[in-house]
Amino acid sequence: MRGTLEAGFARVDGSLALLVQRSDQTDQRLADHEARLDALEKSRWPLPSLVALTGLGALLVALWQMSAR
Repeated sequence: MRGTLEAGFARVDGSLALLVQRSDQTDQRLADHEARLDALEKSRWPLPSLVALTGLGALLVALWQMSAR
């Protein structure tokens, strides 16, 4: 009986160690994904800036066309 109990504990202990290892790997992957997402968010242009640049470009073209007449 004692041998069976020890074998059961060893199996449970091994399963717990595997779960801890998988949890650590998941945490590492999540941290990597968050770092990559932060880098992407910093490198993209914000939409209001693009709208302002487009509007300014349209205004300059309209003024240029009006001055050409």
